[in-house]
Amino acid sequence: MSIGKLYPLGDEQKVIGIDYRLVGEVKKRWWGDFIAIEYSRINDKVRYTIELEDGRRGLCAIHKEVGRAATGTPTRYRYSFKGVGNLDKSKK
Repeated sequence: MSIGKLYPLGDEQKVIGIDYRLVGEVKKRWWGDFIAIEYSRINDKVRYTIELEDGRRGLCAIHKEVGRAATGTPTRYRYSFKGVGNLDKSKK
């Protein structure tokens, strides 16, 4: 898995660190899954910008997949993501 970042659309200040896996990438479509590195509330009804380890970014929709509970710690979820369009290099 790789380390990336997730930003709610329009809010570049609220960054969520993620451990992601890019499963597939074909012309103007890409998809994968991730878990948040630290506990974060992630709304799967909101669009996000995902930034991959290599600096590429794209708009994606996410979907909560599976709950994973551990005693005494907040539940962490696995999410899938799907993006349409090109993954472009960040201009930062």
